[in-house]
Amino acid sequence: MRVTLLGTGAADGWPNPWCEGPSCADARLRGELRRPTSALVDGVLLLDLSPAPPPVEVSLARVHTVLVTHDHPDHCAPLSLLARQWVRRSQPLAVAGPAPALEAVRPWLAPDDPVDLVPVAPGTALERSGYRVRALHAAHEVPAVLYDVTGPDGARLLYATDTGPLPEATLEATRGAAYDLVLLEETFGTVTGHGTGHLDLATFPAQLDRLTDVGAVTPGTDVVAVHLGHHNPPAAELTGVLARLGARLLADGDSVTTRCAAAVPGA
Repeated sequence: MRVTLLGTGAADGWPNPWCEGPSCADARLRGELRRPTSALVDGVLLLDLSPAPPPVEVSLARVHTVLVTHDHPDHCAPLSLLARQWVRRSQPLAVAGPAPALEAVRPWLAPDDPVDLVPVAPGTALERSGYRVRALHAAHEVPAVLYDVTGPDGARLLYATDTGPLPEATLEATRGAAYDLVLLEETFGTVTGHGTGHLDLATFPAQLDRLTDVGAVTPGTDVVAVHLGHHNPPAAELTGVLARLGARLLADGDSVTTRCAAAVPGA
């Protein structure tokens, strides 16, 4: 399984265009932009519909399934489906997600567009061209799910954004999973007490500990922090913090090949 990070940022991206703080200033100085979080699995399975186009070297032409976590516009931006329609692609496409996300998508589809809307809720299981998908509970402000994806070769991914501290049902559902790759959100950095369905540098390590306790994260699991907001420290500092927690930081456009945990810049 090859997972390409199309975006690793929070809803406002990083740097936030309105922010002059040290974290955003550092990102601008280094010319690093983090788009809203989204990922592409093996070129065929898209996780979330970001409002930002993917890195220029990435094509979505082979995508047959889109898994939307929830209807917030940084994760469910149906303009990208309209762009697909303009190309007049005849290949069928499945868009799966919670009911509110599908209702947000529906008006953007042409009557003859070969797009199938597939409702999911926590506990839903799907089989898509050799990929096994389970929707898991998220702790968020709107109906939302996390995705457990197993590829045709048995490689296993947990896509865990947007969520606060993981529900007990999710921990139980991931017991013994021994994921090859976990993409775990870490939105608020050093800001705690934000009262949102997101994680920060206090709750992020606690979730890793909980996932480790149930065997979902093992010494062989590659943990990558995503959905990163400008409340985080500058990237160099954040890289060290995450490394001490057993996680790492990657850039938009990087890819991870599971089982060997290899990052390939520019995917």
